Amino acid sequence: MIIVSTDPINAAELLAEFTKSAGGSGGIVTFSGQVRPVSQQGKVKTLSLTAYSPLTENGIKAAVKAAETRWDLENVLVAHRTGDMFPGDTIVFVAAASKHRRAAFEAADFLMDYLKTEAVFWKKEITENGQAWIEPRAEDYIDKNRWAEEE
Repeated sequence: MIIVSTDPINAAELLAEFTKSAGGSGGIVTFSGQVRPVSQQGKVKTLSLTAYSPLTENGIKAAVKAAETRWDLENVLVAHRTGDMFPGDTIVFVAAASKHRRAAFEAADFLMDYLKTEAVFWKKEITENGQAWIEPRAEDYIDKNRWAEEE
């Protein structure tokens, strides 16, 4: 399941629903990302994310399909928030379920690397010192590129 919405993400509720739908999975791995209170630009007031539908959703669907092709997964969930968020708000929640833990760990990691580097989102951070567009870091691309090496 893929959710891209301005609605707040409740990771506990999503995990409870996901666990029920995962049935006989042996491993469920989740990642929850939040707005940091401080960035390189200073104390964060707001993080604003914009998506371009349906391009954003189609890209995430393709990444999920790639993960499902690569690993034996029983269920996948990607929830990503858009709009204005504040420090501590959940931006993203990813869950992967499989018979065995390793596939779930790797699939969740793979999906987060896609979301950090390739997903069509525009991120603007408003801090006490002004505003700045947020781009993926060099380390994010290094993380993403390791999946190509294993193919």
